[in-house]
Amino acid sequence: MKTNASDLATTAIAPVIWGSTYLVTTEFLTGFSPITVAMLRALPAGLILMMIVRKLPSGIWWLRASVLGALNISIFLGMLFVAAYRLPGGVAGTVLSSQPLIVVFLSSFLLSSPVRPSNIIGALVGMGGVALLVLTPSAALDAIGVAAGLAGATSMALGSVLARKWRPPVSPLIFTAWQLTAGGLLLLPAVLLTGQPIPVPTIANVLGLAWLGLIGAALTYALWFRGIGRLPPSVVSSLLFLSPLTAVLLGWSLLGQTLTVLQIVGIALVIGSIWLSQRTKT
Repeated sequence: MKTNASDLATTAIAPVIWGSTYLVTTEFLTGFSPITVAMLRALPAGLILMMIVRKLPSGIWWLRASVLGALNISIFLGMLFVAAYRLPGGVAGTVLSSQPLIVVFLSSFLLSSPVRPSNIIGALVGMGGVALLVLTPSAALDAIGVAAGLAGATSMALGSVLARKWRPPVSPLIFTAWQLTAGGLLLLPAVLLTGQPIPVPTIANVLGLAWLGLIGAALTYALWFRGIGRLPPSVVSSLLFLSPLTAVLLGWSLLGQTLTVLQIVGIALVIGSIWLSQRTKT
């Protein structure tokens, strides 16, 4: 049975919007440390959602929301920024694109999902497409950076699979509020320990933070967790390839960056990998 097209399209909105993160951060949030941006992206959005939904976790969901907030928000973003600092952007993006492949094997272990050749091939093709999109011939490797990238990819992969396994008894919006709040609170000590002051925000800063928090976190994570509840994890994770694709296309269309033949091939491979992965059976 093929994946529901409307659920697939709705879920795909999230990684497409996440692809704007680099553009918004570099153009609107200069002067902010990456970990500060991560905290300001998650915590205010989570608190706003909590005020809207007015529902706290109960019982075991206090622990589960904290675990998922750590995996999907705190650890993922923390490792993402370590990788970004120690690796060229293309290498970091390629390492992080291993997440769909990790999801395939975690789903088999935790959800007893069959490991289908189409899922593995789709994930590998997608990684190849991302590599063509973002890697440069001068890209250098750093062991700590690569390890951090793999840890970040594994963290969000595990968080996505556990969210599917545990099936929260609330709406995706409430589920998102719990995780963003927990993840943001866990990031707060890291911001304080860095000792870097938060700049007085300008209008541009406020607009950038509003986009990353309200649209790039509150809305997108709600769509993402809705998709996790309705689609196979391997299908949902394959949509993450849309993030680097969107980032490249935004750089080309808005910042005047060039688009090479290899990048065009990479675009085709990314689209092909998503098509192949979404043909899995539920």
